[in-house]
Amino acid sequence: MVDSFLQNEWEQIIRENKDFEWWRKKIEAFRRRGVQVLQVTGEGRPYHQMNRNHRREIQYHLHLSYLLKQHGKTYLEEEIIPGSLHFNGEALARHEISQAATDHHMEPIVPSFESDPKSEQRYFSYDRRAAVRYAERWWNDYNPDYQKFEVDCTNYISQCLRAGGAPMWGSPNRSRGWWYTGNNWSYSWSVAHAFRWYLSGSNQGLTATEMENATDLMPGDVICYDFEGDGKWNHTTIVVAKDGNGEPLVNAHTANSRNRYWRYEDSPAWTPKCQYKFFRIGE
Repeated sequence: MVDSFLQNEWEQIIRENKDFEWWRKKIEAFRRRGVQVLQVTGEGRPYHQMNRNHRREIQYHLHLSYLLKQHGKTYLEEEIIPGSLHFNGEALARHEISQAATDHHMEPIVPSFESDPKSEQRYFSYDRRAAVRYAERWWNDYNPDYQKFEVDCTNYISQCLRAGGAPMWGSPNRSRGWWYTGNNWSYSWSVAHAFRWYLSGSNQGLTATEMENATDLMPGDVICYDFEGDGKWNHTTIVVAKDGNGEPLVNAHTANSRNRYWRYEDSPAWTPKCQYKFFRIGE
């Protein structure tokens, strides 16, 4: 019953273009980029229900898939939307889209750049295809070989880079280097702010070069986000493809998404003050 209600509710939202702020931003972003939406499909998965007196709340994840066409190029974008339905008796009182957690609540951590004389040199052989394959395989799943975090974006990106051959160093000091050992890991492995500053300063192990523009990036490269523009970096994505304009499409965790347009203007976390950093991995 819940599944069919959820399906009907979302079909109405899409068909009638209801005034959902998130949905309005999504449609506007498609229009600005000259993207034609050929088809939208979705599957709702309720995962938690709370009942109190005559009130009921159902929390769910909606897997949305968009078949898109831009300048002759057709591709599929996917994302997981967390939401909740609130009922008074049998009547729907409100329908909310949740904002995914980010690293904004954490104190900024800047890693140490003390070098390790035993570490590998600055340049390493980076297998971009392997990194992208990993990003595609695990964009909406969690590799049991690694810890899963409530805010999982940077942990997921680190796994992708490691799959591409990025060398680790700095263990067991959590403030040093970039590394993961199973029951312990560096701050730069899992925290967006620490990871951003690690990429800017590291000259050994995993290294990167800051690029001027998003269009300079290739699949396997990384984008860091400061949504509020307050100097606290709170999200990370990996480039997996380019759209019809030659701009990056990215995969990410926390708000799990695939082939998403890199600017993130449709995200509830995005603000007009958002800042970006573009990193070419392995150079």
